[in-house]
Amino acid sequence: MEVEVTHPFHPWKGRRLVLATRKQNWGEDRVMFFDAHGQLRSLPAAWTDVDPPDARTDAAAGRSFFRADDLSTLVALVGEIKSRHHSRRKRVK
Repeated sequence: MEVEVTHPFHPWKGRRLVLATRKQNWGEDRVMFFDAHGQLRSLPAAWTDVDPPDARTDAAAGRSFFRADDLSTLVALVGEIKSRHHSRRKRVK
């Protein structure tokens, strides 16, 4: 099975890769493939067309560079960082 790199800012955008396997790695869903030198490499599955198109992404028709799920994850991460920073400031005072 081949997958295409679809991430708009990836230098391999449009390149087709032969899928070796797909698994959870580094806490995310990744596709694994062999590069031109035979080395096993990986990309986040969301950066490829391995899954059917996301309805929201299709509806955006190129007008949005972010998916709602990714923005939600970012909001949670920023909240966690703020919470840690706030906790450290309390201990310093």
